[in-house]
Amino acid sequence: MSSKPTLAVVGATGVVGGALLGILSTRKSVYGRIRLVASPRSAGRTLTVCGESVEVVALTPDVFDGVDIAMFVVPDAVAAEWAPVAAARGAVVVDTSAVFRMDPDVPLVVPEVNGEQVRPRPRGIVAGPGCLTLAMIVVIGALHRTYGLRELVVASYEAASGAGRAGVDALHDQLERVGGRRELGTLPGDVRAAVGESGPFPAPLALNVVPWAGTVEDGGWSSQELRIREESRKILGLPRLKVAATCVRVPVVTAHSLAVHAVFDRAVDQREAQAVLAGSPGVVLLDDPDRHEFPTPADVVGTDPTWVGRVRRSPDDPKALDLFVCGDNLRKGAALNAAQIGELVAAETADG
Repeated sequence: MSSKPTLAVVGATGVVGGALLGILSTRKSVYGRIRLVASPRSAGRTLTVCGESVEVVALTPDVFDGVDIAMFVVPDAVAAEWAPVAAARGAVVVDTSAVFRMDPDVPLVVPEVNGEQVRPRPRGIVAGPGCLTLAMIVVIGALHRTYGLRELVVASYEAASGAGRAGVDALHDQLERVGGRRELGTLPGDVRAAVGESGPFPAPLALNVVPWAGTVEDGGWSSQELRIREESRKILGLPRLKVAATCVRVPVVTAHSLAVHAVFDRAVDQREAQAVLAGSPGVVLLDDPDRHEFPTPADVVGTDPTWVGRVRRSPDDPKALDLFVCGDNLRKGAALNAAQIGELVAAETADG
């Protein structure tokens, strides 16, 4: 029998689930068996992982029997109900939902930044942050280790896929409706009239940007804006970190971007900061303004690292940097981070 751990992927038929299966297929030596789990309506489908065809089974308590690690890539309500069930059956749960992230008994882990915090885990659950935080935090973590972070001001440029399959479908539908109509966008309301129903977005996304993501919170903040604040604080171990975010949805299918203003404890140097980033795991520096080389969603989609460019020292504060980060929200933004956490837990099994 294999001494390698058994893995269950819950939500295997979803968008992030598909990305996770692709990533797992490049890490064939980690797990002995992989069990694919989804809702009853998806049971019986066959998916390929690690070169093998595996039948999807329905989500029931019994599917976690004999499972060492269970990765959840499912909506919040499903994770809230079923992650404790998996943990009670003896599996270590790696959860990508928002349900457990701020639970003090659940570590919030990004392996490049705080991988050592994968233990202890009193509830048997390890959480990963949201895709927007993940698009930024590996870069910020590297700079924090060098300079000591004090404050973040960020503006996001979030892809439609951050709203799930419905977001992607809505963007494509809207783009078809506006087509090649060059007159659109020249008169008030003409884009809204052409698009009609805006789907999961509060305004048309085609030929537009929408300064909102999430639900309404106190003071006019969105849940997404507050989430990046709380998640960054917990991951970096800085409970009093000042964070202000403005979240904006843009007509991009996949890959989130953020413009970041970061203030540190000591003076920063542009070239030194670029060298720090270039040498950091999980980061790619693309930063040559003379040649117009910087990361964009069209360049980074389908890749694993966090890309960073436009690194500049603030002209008004020698302790501040301004930069632009970009990452695939379906890969490092969810699936890859879960796979990396799973590998940390799997290593414990091997060590034991």
